[in-house]
Amino acid sequence: MRNSNDLHRVVITGMGVVSPIGNGLTALTEQVFSGISGIKRINVPFVDQLECKIAAQSQFDPADYFTKHRYSMLDRTSQMALHASNEAIKHADLIITDELKPRMGIYLGTGMGGANSLEEGYQRLYQDGANRIKPFTVLMSMYNASASAVALQHKFTGSNQTISTACSSSAIAIGEAARLIRHGYASVMLAGGSEAFLTYGSIKAWEALRTLAEEDTEDLTASCKPFSANRTGLVLGEGAAIIVLESYEHALARGATIYAEIVGYGTANDSSHITQPSIDGQAASMQAALLDARLLPGDIQYINAHGTGTHLNDVTETNAVKKVFGSHAYKLSMSSTKSMHGHLMGAAGALEAIITTLAVCGNKLPPTINLKQPDPECDLDYVPNVTKNISELEYAMTNSFAFGGTGASLILKKVN
Repeated sequence: MRNSNDLHRVVITGMGVVSPIGNGLTALTEQVFSGISGIKRINVPFVDQLECKIAAQSQFDPADYFTKHRYSMLDRTSQMALHASNEAIKHADLIITDELKPRMGIYLGTGMGGANSLEEGYQRLYQDGANRIKPFTVLMSMYNASASAVALQHKFTGSNQTISTACSSSAIAIGEAARLIRHGYASVMLAGGSEAFLTYGSIKAWEALRTLAEEDTEDLTASCKPFSANRTGLVLGEGAAIIVLESYEHALARGATIYAEIVGYGTANDSSHITQPSIDGQAASMQAALLDARLLPGDIQYINAHGTGTHLNDVTETNAVKKVFGSHAYKLSMSSTKSMHGHLMGAAGALEAIITTLAVCGNKLPPTINLKQPDPECDLDYVPNVTKNISELEYAMTNSFAFGGTGASLILKKVN
């Protein structure tokens, strides 16, 4: 048993992102705080065969970053993960030395793995009548392919794990990577998620669940409406978000810029229903994060909500926040940036953790756009439609809740 005095502070020193609202931190920052939607008519050959013709696609062309030989060996999920990781390492100004390599690893979340490669293989077999598929299909579609690609490129040899807990995958990857550093088993970790599943089969499967948003007849970019009375569901998205985590001592010793500190991480399984969220389960996740951070509910000023835009999730999360925060729930602010970037499933938590870090750094809260018809059951401050500037943002929480019942909450702190 380690003494609490032996624990290491965990800080964020680099971020890389591929998202529907911008690739790279500069583009993401500009668009998320300007309230710009990345939801559009989906650009795929099979669009006319879909009931739901909207999605939040990332404008990512692997040919801009890799040779054809290199990207042809990687599923789109791995391509985006590798690029976001490279960007995060560059942003952190991190030099991966031989001495650091055994003390550095990667924890990556994904909900669907290499969905594009797997579907391409099935199409060749069942639709085209081929009797064989690409020899690297297994290696491209396996869930740990993205994390392995990153580790192989940078040659670090520390812990390499892939987390798959549906929509909470990347938040848990960040939390568990932070734990590894906190307890002294690593000095530096890459953590986050990647998801690219806008395939015909995947979208049809989501259509069958009846959880996808209807197109807004006046403005399809406004189709995702979290916490609104007229919300109709979630919008699928794709992308990758990677964070560089370091022990405070390691970051300080190399003169790194520190963007925020991860002070709390909580995870809980509601064990209630595979698709219906539970107030108690979501509350348990947030309470665990507060306990881990040794904070009181009143210390939290902002929550980046899971906020999918489905009727049940938004009401449940609102009530879970009220259960945890009591009267303070009406004093804090909470917003859903999924209204802009859609739901990236296994990569959502990491993208939202980056956005929350940007909020902490800039003392400004990203909006929930398209919130023009408030739902009486959702009666908190959801930062409607425009960014809110505040004098100081010291503590912020970000929530990720998933099908299957596994939730995760992270608490970030400003580092002065």
